[in-house]
Amino acid sequence: MAGGTTARPERETLARNLRRLRLRKGWSQEELAARAGELRQAVISDIERGVANPTFDTLSFLARALGVRIYDLLKPARRPARARLPERSQS
Repeated sequence: MAGGTTARPERETLARNLRRLRLRKGWSQEELAARAGELRQAVISDIERGVANPTFDTLSFLARALGVRIYDLLKPARRPARARLPERSQS
């Protein structure tokens, strides 16, 4: 995706999850790239901005480096449960 177009929801989810997991480890993009072994920092940046379309191998390298499953990179955020309104009495 070029030219500043909006990321797809799936890419936004990946971007959010990757950034959250990376920051949880306290790693820079450069450190994650080095730990993943096969990646450059620019690739991490593109994924976190939602503009990259990473291959399965790239997702595998990232997941392994972060100690998570590929699914953890792709799963949508849980939505908070909606508060239930008290039932009205029928007096």
